[in-house]
Amino acid sequence: MDYDVKGNLRHVLADLPEGVRLVAISKYHPNEYIEAAYAEGQRIFGESHEQELRQKVETLPKDIEWHFIGHLQTNKVKYIAPYISMIQAVDSLKLLKEIDKQAAKNDRVIKVLLELHIAEEETKYGLTLDACRQLLKEGEWRQLEHVQICGLMMMASFVEDESQIRSEMMLAKNFFEEVKRDYFAADDAFCERSWGMSHDYPIAVECGSTMVRVGTTIFGPRVY
Repeated sequence: MDYDVKGNLRHVLADLPEGVRLVAISKYHPNEYIEAAYAEGQRIFGESHEQELRQKVETLPKDIEWHFIGHLQTNKVKYIAPYISMIQAVDSLKLLKEIDKQAAKNDRVIKVLLELHIAEEETKYGLTLDACRQLLKEGEWRQLEHVQICGLMMMASFVEDESQIRSEMMLAKNFFEEVKRDYFAADDAFCERSWGMSHDYPIAVECGSTMVRVGTTIFGPRVY
């Protein structure tokens, strides 16, 4: 292994206060890198390609908590439903209903986060704040017994301007508090705020994140 995964992991974990969990983004990285992080005690890993994830699930320790962190097509849900711990990027009611359907077939409840589109880049997926409000207000999600909405996730703009990153993350934090108050006040499971990546996770921690998604800083450039 030509990358100090263990040392890098320790460095990131040292930056995280109590109550903020690390999702180690392992997509495009080999099993040996994941095994090195696992040996240090890391248990949550993030993947975004169903086929790669399936191969890793079959060959790596069974107590790993796998998070699906990329854009998920509805026709791929059935492949990951048997084992996925959390789907972090739910951006439509249609996807939420498909996750519920496939989770029911596997007699499971799958945790999900609603993805917000706050960054100014058009390439990002996610619900606008108004679309998220509308989805929750219409209430069809309340009928879904095999998904558990645990919070929100977002990606800040990929820019050098820290003030822009901070303002986008604070907007997400304030929106989380609005949604918590209006729809999940009595639901302790609705507690996750997933923002922060390799380039901006220290800012995310300042902005109320409970879950940072860090890959490159730990594993190095992706191995395609």
